[in-house]
Amino acid sequence: MSNITISKVEYQKLKQQAKAYQKLTKHLFETLIQSPIETVVEDFRKTDLYTAEFLKDMEEGLRKSSYAKDRR
Repeated sequence: MSNITISKVEYQKLKQQAKAYQKLTKHLFETLIQSPIETVVEDFRKTDLYTAEFLKDMEEGLRKSSYAKDRR
């Protein structure tokens, strides 16, 4: 494994950006599944950007997710 040395300031900046990204994606995911799972999957299907296999996997994953189960 190679090591890379960065300044403390750069490290703190990257760490702050990572936390902001995690917070944003968490918020987006929570907003997304406020809708019924069927509606979410149908919205994705309508875009014609995703394969049937992906949509099936996504639906199964949403149904298994603890967050979605808490919403029922």
